[in-house]
Order: sequence, then structure tokens, then C-alpha cells
Amino acid sequence: MRVIAGTQKGRRLHGPRSPGLRPTADRVKEALFSILGNRVVGSRFLDLYAGTGAIGIEALSRGAQQVTFVEPNQAALRVLRANVAQCKLDKAVDIQTCQASVFLRRPPKGAVPHDLVFADPPYQQDHLAELWSALAGSATIASDALIVLEHSSKAVLSPANDRLSLLRQYRYGDTTLSVIEMATQDAPVL
Repeated sequence: MRVIAGTQKGRRLHGPRSPGLRPTADRVKEALFSILGNRVVGSRFLDLYAGTGAIGIEALSRGAQQVTFVEPNQAALRVLRANVAQCKLDKAVDIQTCQASVFLRRPPKGAVPHDLVFADPPYQQDHLAELWSALAGSATIASDALIVLEHSSKAVLSPANDRLSLLRQYRYGDTTLSVIEMATQDAPVL
């Protein structure tokens, strides 16, 4: 695994040591950051199901102001922390050790809403319905945020609701990136 672009370009990252971790393929990572474009610069980026931290580190390398990593798996957290330390990005990250749905429903006090959200839940379990509901009701996501879900191409997303609208989907073999827009309205108060 490596950082593709930005200030950390070419830096090798520690890979997964747990059988349940599935890092995002380089071509999908490149597509993700092509989709996000200049929105990454200066953003507050939320990396749900962070695993080794490769996506959030890529966001920081490309100019994100701050990244919040959410990961409950202790083995993954060790690798994530090692990668953040190796890249000397400690001051720009917040690591939350809990389930993604818990973080979205009960963000830490004083948390600033995130502009960009990336979520890559495990393919073999049905996390998408719970995640969709948690995203729609979350106070930690800015009212005009862009959300990208990485999921199995076989998975079906919940229909749009009053806060979430599916804009587009990009398919890469067994993987799909679904781009979702948070409806522009007053965000819930933290």
C-alpha cells in the first residue's frame, strides 16, 4: 500500500494484519480522489471503517485540513496509528475507537461537522442499511457534505430520503463507489 499523490506521495504504508481488513485498491482510491477533486483541500474528512487509515492519510496528503478516523478493531488501530506516526500526521488526526454507527449517532462533544465522508463497511455483512440511517441522522456531517460509500457492486442502497440523495455510482468490477449528497438544510446542532 502506498500514498498516491500529494505531500506524502510514494510513501509506503503498513498493510493489514487482520484477516477481516480489505484495503481499497489503488485504482478505486485514484477514482475516489478524482471524484472528490479540489473539495479535499481544506476539508474536514471523516474516514468511517478506517482500517489501516490509507484513505484518510491520502486525504491529508492531498490537502485535507483534518481527518477523523473511526475504527473499532484493535489490530487495525495499531496499524492505523503506526501509519499516522510514520507520516508525521498526528496533529491533523482524531482517532475514534468505536463502531461507525455509534460515532455517527453520538459524536464527541464539540465535534466539528465533516465536509467529506468516506465509508467502506465490510462487504460480507449488511452494514449499509444501518449506515444509511445513521448518516441521515448524524450531527457530525455538514449540511452540504459529500459522502462516498465503497461497497459490493451486488449491494442495493436504501432509497433517497429527506437528507440523503444518491448522485451517481461508479462501478469497478466487484466494487462500487456511490456518491451521495447531504441535503442542503440546517444541520442538527451538536
